[in-house]
Amino acid sequence: MSTVVRASLSLCALLMLGDAAIAQTATDARPPKSVAFSFEGALGTYDRGALQRGFQVYKEVCSACHSLNRVAFHNLADPGGPGFTDAQAKAIAASYKIPAEPNDKGELFDSSGNRLTRPGIVADDFPPPFANEEAARAANGGALPPDLSLIEKARVGGAAYVYSILTGFHEKPPVWFKVLPNKYYDPYFQDWNISMPPPLADGSVTYSDGTPNKVDQEAHDVVTFLAWAAEPSMEERKRLGLGVMAFLIVFSGLLFLSYRRVWRDAH
Repeated sequence: MSTVVRASLSLCALLMLGDAAIAQTATDARPPKSVAFSFEGALGTYDRGALQRGFQVYKEVCSACHSLNRVAFHNLADPGGPGFTDAQAKAIAASYKIPAEPNDKGELFDSSGNRLTRPGIVADDFPPPFANEEAARAANGGALPPDLSLIEKARVGGAAYVYSILTGFHEKPPVWFKVLPNKYYDPYFQDWNISMPPPLADGSVTYSDGTPNKVDQEAHDVVTFLAWAAEPSMEERKRLGLGVMAFLIVFSGLLFLSYRRVWRDAH
């Protein structure tokens, strides 16, 4: 059989497979979108406005399902943080209900069987939305919402990946692609079927500073906040790194001049 005939048969076979063949090979996650963040690069810093707006998105939208276990309320007012005042951090903490210690009778539950709670204080960590993993899975169709404290460090692509996931829900799936029951289409997620329903929509939050509350902006802001949650000391680290680099450059220059001075009469 000639090479031309074999090639023709192969082409015919591919055409006969059609969409089915494509469906089997085309559901790898798309590369993350190209998006600029203020904290990227050696000189990058966090945008305080975006951090505070991002916290609002987390609190009003994401915290219903996702924990933030590695962040404490006092971190919101720490240097390098979102820029909240101590009073604002205390007010935010007090708006949360924290499981209380046993009362004077040694009880942890009230007469209705509900867990005793108290207002949060700045020393508390952000409380999880569910009592345990079983409760989290039961409320989310068997899926376990990941903790968001280190999500941008734990995912390949980091901030761009998380941004792409959040903004990818609103794309229309190809006609040949099947969205599974209780799943949602997102081409930036592996296999394109994701358990999380679209978390953001235009107007999900109302920003007090008048920033437009479109999906892209909400995603950009919450991604900035989660980048800070994953690395709250990033700005300090960069300042230290630049200081060390400057010192090494100056020190190298002094060593070179000393070398020239010591050895100038050697020849």
